[in-house]
Amino acid sequence: MGNHRILIIGPSWVGDMVMAQSLFIALKNNHPDADIDVLAPAWSRPILERMPEVRSSIDMPIGHGQLLLQERRELGQSLKGQYDQAIVLPNSLKSALIPYFADIPVRTGWRGEMRYLLLNDIRKLDKDYYPLMVERFVALAHPKGSILERPLPNPALKVDLEQAQQLRQRFELSSERPVLALCPGAEFGPAKRWPEEHYAAVAREKIDQGWQVWLLGSAKDQAVAEAIKEHMQPGEQEHCHILAGATELAEAIDLLSLADAVISNDSGLMHIAAALQKPLVVVYGSTSPKFTPPLSEQVAIVQLEVDCGPCFQRECPEGHLKCLKFLLPTQVLDALEQVLDMTQPAVVEQDEGVR
Repeated sequence: MGNHRILIIGPSWVGDMVMAQSLFIALKNNHPDADIDVLAPAWSRPILERMPEVRSSIDMPIGHGQLLLQERRELGQSLKGQYDQAIVLPNSLKSALIPYFADIPVRTGWRGEMRYLLLNDIRKLDKDYYPLMVERFVALAHPKGSILERPLPNPALKVDLEQAQQLRQRFELSSERPVLALCPGAEFGPAKRWPEEHYAAVAREKIDQGWQVWLLGSAKDQAVAEAIKEHMQPGEQEHCHILAGATELAEAIDLLSLADAVISNDSGLMHIAAALQKPLVVVYGSTSPKFTPPLSEQVAIVQLEVDCGPCFQRECPEGHLKCLKFLLPTQVLDALEQVLDMTQPAVVEQDEGVR
């Protein structure tokens, strides 16, 4: 028999794709000779290329949320005979169509949107037993009914060290000062973004202590990064570098690998920093670390308990964003000091909730 050939139908968010590496590692542990290909949006290719478990990525030509049944049928038929198993990570009905049209013998996934005809290795999800998304991913690497052994493998992205140093030179970034990387954006929405004035206060404090600050993110995060820098004095600004929007995703991975510490919202870059095993502080607002926490050993989570949260909304339904505004820079700085000294994971709890 040849290698076990597996097609993964990948997720549509950066953080979810990073967490999916835990599944790929588990599959390789179970099938060392497995060939793992991932069908996913084209933007995810730079992440998948940093995962040694993945043989190749196949660009998904159909946008998130689009049905385009005929296009899915044609893509599925083009994959016929190439795979022994498909594992479908999204829970939507349409995400299971391509493996069905490809006539892949074993089609594995959670029941999701009533996918009885499309999947033939269908699992019923026990959310209490699998509270974390990564657990739900990794469980699909094992036969139905298996007991999931913990701890799970953490994601571990490869780094291009040569490109990292070239990027440092291209952006004229000092190698003399330790690097605090700030990831102040959040694609999900403003209810996940810690205020820029709070980020600026943290940045100013670390710059005064002899650090430099790199602001990372997409082009959509440039305005937030510029607002953070505008809160600084000229002498502080020279040690603050806006890289948001100036890098490709692979370049952001390599730049993050040079950081001595990272502070981030709950975002895709947060999961990348965790997969690089960087000392990491994560600020949570409307979402919860009880579903998609950073998968790392050197991490502190900071979140205020509020009567209206976590609400999991893109924008604050109450209009006050108190879960983020009342979470003070001093609390995050304290968490950063703890995480820099940590050898074990910890959660920084706030004693007094905001009511």
